[in-house]
Amino acid sequence: MTTVSHILLAEDDACLARLLLQALEKLNPPPQIVHVPDGVKALDRLGVRGITSTALPAVVILDLHMPKIGGLEVLRRIKSDGRLSLLPVVMLTSSQDDHELRAYYESGANACVVKPVGFRQLMLAIRQLGIFWTQINRSPPPAPLL
Repeated sequence: MTTVSHILLAEDDACLARLLLQALEKLNPPPQIVHVPDGVKALDRLGVRGITSTALPAVVILDLHMPKIGGLEVLRRIKSDGRLSLLPVVMLTSSQDDHELRAYYESGANACVVKPVGFRQLMLAIRQLGIFWTQINRSPPPAPLL
């Protein structure tokens, strides 16, 4: 089992971000969480736009509708980058449309959480996802430098 560096949370809604942060902090052990409010900052944090980033996160929790660059485009860029393509991504969406949810999975999402969710539902989903992605799942080895 590997130790995670952190969870990247990309969410522009301040209230929902606070709720997610509170839920994530209840994991045992609590992971380090890096919150960014938009898609550009998420890509910068991951080093996709050529900006030096810190260690890669264990998982990205990505809101679908964000300013500047939306979550689906961020997901596509993550999955098209050889260094990041195996990085697990959980999409947050308000859509319950089966076609849209299928499109997220086809674009590489590992899980989708439909908003709005009650606090108990959110805690359960975060706890299950968090335990898997931060404690059970083994991170892929770094891609070789070309």
